[in-house]
Amino acid sequence: MAFLADILSRVQPSATIAVAQKARELKAAGRDVISLGAGEPDFDTPDNIKQAAIDAINRGETKYTPVAGIPELRKAIADKFKRENDLDYDWTQTIVGTGGKQILFNALMATLNPGDEVVIPAPYWVSYPEMVLLCGGTPVPAPTTLENKFKLTADALEAAITPKTKWLIFNSPSNPSGAAYNRDEMKAITDVLMRHPHVWLLTDDMYEHLVYDSFEFVTPVQVEPGLKDRTLTMNGVSKAYAMTGWRIGYAAGPVELIKAMDMIQSQQTSGACSIAQWASVEALNGPQDFIAKNKAVFQGRRDLVVSMLNQAQGIDCPTPEGAFYVYPSVAGLIGKTAPSGKTIENDKDFVTELLEEEGVAAVHGEPFGLGPNFRISYATSEELLEEACNRIQRFCANCR
Repeated sequence: MAFLADILSRVQPSATIAVAQKARELKAAGRDVISLGAGEPDFDTPDNIKQAAIDAINRGETKYTPVAGIPELRKAIADKFKRENDLDYDWTQTIVGTGGKQILFNALMATLNPGDEVVIPAPYWVSYPEMVLLCGGTPVPAPTTLENKFKLTADALEAAITPKTKWLIFNSPSNPSGAAYNRDEMKAITDVLMRHPHVWLLTDDMYEHLVYDSFEFVTPVQVEPGLKDRTLTMNGVSKAYAMTGWRIGYAAGPVELIKAMDMIQSQQTSGACSIAQWASVEALNGPQDFIAKNKAVFQGRRDLVVSMLNQAQGIDCPTPEGAFYVYPSVAGLIGKTAPSGKTIENDKDFVTELLEEEGVAAVHGEPFGLGPNFRISYATSEELLEEACNRIQRFCANCR
C-alpha cells in the first residue's frame, strides 16, 4: 500500500509467532498438532508472585507509574545485579520496560543512526535484526558453526567489526541454539571488545537461570569490568519466573543511555503495567527455590530430546548448555524426498513437510540466520516431547 512506510519493506514478521499461529489454526481445524515453536515455559507463575499482584490490586496500585519503573522494582533490579552477578549499579541506572523486547528496541532507537552497524552472532533470535532495521541500522551477522556448538569465536567477531559498528548484541544462553559461554569463552569475546572502544555491548541475559549440568553463568561485565561504561545488561522475569504474559523486562547501564531510553519510552508507552511491576518485585526479592526445581525438569527434557533427535536419520543435534531450545541440523536430509513426494531443498521445506505429514510444528532455521537447521522448544511435557520426537524419527525414516 502506497501510504505505508518504506521501512516496512525491509522488515519480516516474527517467524516464531507465525509458527505458533499456524499450529493454533491447524488444531482449531481438528488436526492433531504438537507445537514446539513457542519460547515459553509451560509452568505456572509461582503462587507468591501471583499473590503479590493480587495484593497490589487490593492496595490500589492501579495508577500510572514512573516511565522507568516504580522505585521498588528498580531497587530490586539493582539488588539482583549485585547479588547474582556482582555488578554495582545504582537504582537510577536501571530501567523497566514492557518485556525485554521494549528494552532492546528503545536502546537501539536511542543510539542508531543511518549507516550504523550492529553485529549479531548467527543463529540469532529472529527479532534482533528486524529491530535494528526498524531503528535505521544495518544488522551484520557473525556466523558460528555446529562444530563449535554455535558459539561466536574471537576471530569471527573481529572479522565482523568495522569502523561503522555501533553495537554487538550478545545472547547467552542463546535463543535459538541454547549455546552458553563459560568464563574463558566470554573472556575471549570481551578481549576483542576491549580492543575496539567504539563498539557498545547489548547483552541479553534472559535465560540466565536456565543452565544445566555444572555450567556456571557469567555476564560479560562480570568477566571484563572495563566494558561497564559501554554495556547495557538486559534481563527480565519472563523465562526463569514463568511470567511471559506479565511483560516485564529490565536493564542496567550508563546513566545517559538510561535517560535516553526513558525519554523514548515516555513518548511511546509510558511506564509498564503497575500490577506486573509489583509482582516482579516479589519475583526478584522473594523465594528463589522453585528455579532449581524447574531447571531440573528442563534438563531432563533436554536430555530426552537430544537423545531422540540424534537417533533420527539425517539429524545432528548438539547438546546445549542452557535455555530450553535445541537447534539441530538437517543437512543429512537436504536433497531427499519427503513422503509427500516433494524434494527437501532447505530447512523450510523440512519443517513444512514435517508439519503436514506428522503434525509437529517447529521453526525453520532461515529466520535465525543459520541453516539448514530448525528450532525446537522443549518447554512442554516429556510425554508430548517423546511423541513429537517419535514422529520426527518416523518422518526422517520415511524420507528417501
